[in-house]
Amino acid sequence: MTAAAYPVGQRDNEDVALLPFARAHLEGALKLSQEMSWPYRIEDWDVALQLGHGFVLQRDGTVIGTAAWWPYGETHASAGMIIVAKAAQGRGYGARLMDALLTSARPRTIALNSTPEGMTLYRRRGFVPIGIIHQHHGIPRQSQGTPRSGLRPIAASEFEAIARLDRAATGLERRQLLNRLFDSGDGYVLVRDGLLCGYAISRLFGRGHVIGPVVAESPTDARALIEFTIARLGPVFVRIDIPASSQLGDWLESIGLQRVSDATTMVLGTPAPWVGPARIFGLANQSFG
Repeated sequence: MTAAAYPVGQRDNEDVALLPFARAHLEGALKLSQEMSWPYRIEDWDVALQLGHGFVLQRDGTVIGTAAWWPYGETHASAGMIIVAKAAQGRGYGARLMDALLTSARPRTIALNSTPEGMTLYRRRGFVPIGIIHQHHGIPRQSQGTPRSGLRPIAASEFEAIARLDRAATGLERRQLLNRLFDSGDGYVLVRDGLLCGYAISRLFGRGHVIGPVVAESPTDARALIEFTIARLGPVFVRIDIPASSQLGDWLESIGLQRVSDATTMVLGTPAPWVGPARIFGLANQSFG
């Protein structure tokens, strides 16, 4: 099945239409994620729609599938929020959505974080695994220690420095995403020898707050940023998604953020170049990366 076989607006023999994702579909998308026990709020769907592009499958006015992607410049993108209603699974709808997404986003390199159920769909389209993401959540215990020096809230004048640091850490042009995250959340930076060397953002998301992105030069620096962020959030539900290579998992569990699920990072195309020395220790979320 190819995307060309299912142009936008065409209906199949079950009268299911493939449509561009629009604000009118937000309530239906929310119901789908609730069915899957994904803790998105309608505000989370709305932000995703504003930042990216996507498709829905609709039958008799009901959304039965979604898929979205987010451009990072002209060469890379992330994909996510790929859901098919349980009652509609096994009929090729996931493939139909994914082929439409690929036609829309390519020739960009596309990265996504897959559940075990989605692996076969993505492998058949050329995606290859490149890493593992661990999701941790809970109400964290507060640190009793003294915060490291050099940690403070971000100043508005530092946005360009943050964007450069993020690009070096990810290889991606994510200014639009970062600007939206800073507008909707609280940002903190780590400064050493007068140079900005790490940042973290916390914002409302899902069941409580998410901490991410977290960008730093070492696990020690990342932990300091996360501790500083947690101290300012207080005793609230927190989620953080970390690469398995971050060396933060045991520490997160020790403070009450239990590992609850894993996802496989997959890529179609050439992965974004990492310049460093900073790197990603916490994702904005599993869709945005």
